[in-house]
Amino acid sequence: MTIKNIVAATCVAALSLTASSAFAQAASAPVTSHGPAIPGVCVMSIEGVIGGSTVGKYVQTRLQQIAAQVGAEMKSEETTLQNDAKTLDGQKATLDQGAFEKRAADLQVRANAYQRKSQLRERELQATQQKALGRVGQELDPIIRQVYQQRQCSILLQRDALVIANPAMDISPSMTTALNAKITQFAFDRERLDQQAAAPQAAAPARK
Repeated sequence: MTIKNIVAATCVAALSLTASSAFAQAASAPVTSHGPAIPGVCVMSIEGVIGGSTVGKYVQTRLQQIAAQVGAEMKSEETTLQNDAKTLDGQKATLDQGAFEKRAADLQVRANAYQRKSQLRERELQATQQKALGRVGQELDPIIRQVYQQRQCSILLQRDALVIANPAMDISPSMTTALNAKITQFAFDRERLDQQAAAPQAAAPARK
């Protein structure tokens, strides 16, 4: 598994972690004395590096913006459906049975389409998050190797898999600094899975 795949797999934890929360946890934690740092043994937190970086915070903010846009879009359609359903219910006594059933069936078709669209948007948001964090992973991959070599590490452990470790062996801050120097943001928008699915069909040659 590559570094960028590891980053993508831990994207939720990475985006939920901020530098302020990390400092707050450190301030509230009891003071612990450590033995000497073990030469060649290094630890890091991918979640901490991304969550504390400028680009990680940017990705979090941008994903929130995209999610808000999707929420507003779906809420508008949901409100329209609800209002149309209330209107139809109020007209039930004045419409003949055939007309009422026809309009009710049409409304059900729209409701089903709304449900499918809602599920599609959810998958698109997940795909957008994975792609954005995958990009961060690509940027972080060489930095991890660079800092590993600079600090003359012989082994690199995930800090979150350890119970406790001497902070002197944690090379995460150096990685965050390097990541901030390399990239702070990049443009991305919501993934359009419906367009991606339609593209191969449009490109397929017509059968004779």
